[in-house]
Amino acid sequence: MKGRSSRFTIAVAASLALTASAIALPEEPSARAAASGPCDIYATGGTPCVAAHSTTRALYGNYNGPLYQVRRSSDNATRDVGVLSAGGVADSAAQDAFCATATCLIGIIYDQSGRGNHLTQAPPGYWKGPEPGGWDKLADAKAAPISVGGQKAYGVRISPGTGYRNNRTNGVATGDQPEGIYAVVDGQHYNQWCCFDYGNAQTTNTADSPAIMETVYFGSSKQWGYGDGPGPWIMADLEWGLFSGVNAGYNRNPTINHRFVTAIVKGEPNHWAIRGGNAQSGGLSTMFDGPRPNGYHPMKKQGAILLGIGGDNSVTGAGTFFEGVLTSGYPSNATEDAVQANITAAGYAPANSRPGVQIVGSQSNRCVDAPAGTNGTQTQLADCQGADRQRWTQTADKRLQIYGNKCLDANGQGTTNGTQVIIWDCHGGANQQWNVNSNGTISGVQSGLCLDANGGGTTNGTKVILWSCHGGTNQRWALRG
Repeated sequence: MKGRSSRFTIAVAASLALTASAIALPEEPSARAAASGPCDIYATGGTPCVAAHSTTRALYGNYNGPLYQVRRSSDNATRDVGVLSAGGVADSAAQDAFCATATCLIGIIYDQSGRGNHLTQAPPGYWKGPEPGGWDKLADAKAAPISVGGQKAYGVRISPGTGYRNNRTNGVATGDQPEGIYAVVDGQHYNQWCCFDYGNAQTTNTADSPAIMETVYFGSSKQWGYGDGPGPWIMADLEWGLFSGVNAGYNRNPTINHRFVTAIVKGEPNHWAIRGGNAQSGGLSTMFDGPRPNGYHPMKKQGAILLGIGGDNSVTGAGTFFEGVLTSGYPSNATEDAVQANITAAGYAPANSRPGVQIVGSQSNRCVDAPAGTNGTQTQLADCQGADRQRWTQTADKRLQIYGNKCLDANGQGTTNGTQVIIWDCHGGANQQWNVNSNGTISGVQSGLCLDANGGGTTNGTKVILWSCHGGTNQRWALRG
């Protein structure tokens, strides 16, 4: 997208268009599935998917086709990457075996809906990409490893200059037709530039009018629209503006700080909404629900699909995409809430993480418990049970993460005996990094002090603090899956 001051018309040569017929279509899923995916839920709600893209998992309960295709740099050979089982997680081992030590690029992100709305390398628009002829780059297939349901998978890491597009789609909303869009993205990979988008865009690759696109945007750009705090925000790219609500510029939308984010934009005649939430746990919040901005009713959508770029091929945005869909019709909040429950149940987690472990005291045989999911909650001992408040994800960067986006934290970056051990929004600081030591102690990277059951206590409610490491039984812990 571009600002209102830059109006232009540039014809894009027909030879740049990639037709769906050039790519083999995956088998169309049947209407019902043994286990529901997001697109089964949308169909039940009367708003079926017309495009469904993911490199991490199937979005229909019975989908058993390819998710994406990788191209190996050493010999330009290609390999489709499918799922481990129908409706399941990506077969990342197939990619790892094929790519081995070679560089691999993601050449195709397949549409699981059966409509052939695949995403491929984006052609040039008003803005040119860095590849020959002004085409955009393809994403490094190894650049975004994560875990889904305890299985390794890869996302699509968009760096500036990287982009995907399909200008010849089937069934995608045009004009003022209603639609819904969601994307699951990395909440810690973004920038302040235009435009990390996913959704419905113009087929001309130029920003020659407002209201010709409708996409999810995730980032911290303030050039057109923005919300509270420093960002990032979920906004809508509607062309000639990023919008956080009915007003151009500021609307009171919250900064989003989850590790994984569910981002939703949906629209119908003179009505649209922005919703979002933590893709690891909890429900959705509605950031905006109201009329279209001035000049955006009726909409004039053109029905292309893009990922990682603006409508005019603006190529300065950054982000990481894991899954997303476009629907026919305006989904209800109840349908989206059910989709969100499906997303959180999928088990997105950082790469090399050990999800869902309990931290069990050797002396007390009780678990480290965060009784509430709010910032500043002090951890304590409690009888071990399967509750989320006792399930910690051990990540490769030494965090102990809970409630999706909270981390075990040395209060106030304290480094003295008695510092409270609390939970706080994950930010990657050294006071949220922990060494799990071979002698059973857990020590803070910043402080060097050990997790300690205060006063050698063993009863429910005993507070967990930091104390000089001495190897006593009240400082020894076991991680249990």
